Amino acid sequence: MLVLVLVAVAVVVALVLERRRRPADPAPTGYALPAQLDRADFDRPEAPWLVAVFTSATCSTCASVWSKAQMLASDDVAVQEVEVSAARHLHERYRIEAVPAVVVADAAGEVRATFLGPVTATDLWATVAELREPGTLPAGGCEPGHPGSRSGDPGSPGTAGG
Repeated sequence: MLVLVLVAVAVVVALVLERRRRPADPAPTGYALPAQLDRADFDRPEAPWLVAVFTSATCSTCASVWSKAQMLASDDVAVQEVEVSAARHLHERYRIEAVPAVVVADAAGEVRATFLGPVTATDLWATVAELREPGTLPAGGCEPGHPGSRSGDPGSPGTAGG
């Protein structure tokens, strides 16, 4: 009996020590958007630019973002809505965990700008214009702090690379 109690105490002490030694798992700090797309996964892969708008039918903000993005459609810009229930495989493949998410990619599929959450038409349109024709925007770009106004990591919400 004494042996069983000692073994139980030893096990509890070992578990407590193990928990103290191992750091806690880091808490997620945000959502990442892809840095590269396979253009063959989307409509019109031959177009020089793609604006993919990842949405959900249950997202009230998504319809507004999709409406703004549709205005960018042209011979040079393919614009596609990627609604989660209709294209779950693309949401999973590109690990889209939050919507609305706008991903702007060039002909090679390199993501050049992203927006996560609501975006103004001005910021979205200006970002695409600047990517298509550098120098379109004034030297200062858009107002600081707004999506598309700074260069950075394509995985960060509201950044425009390039």
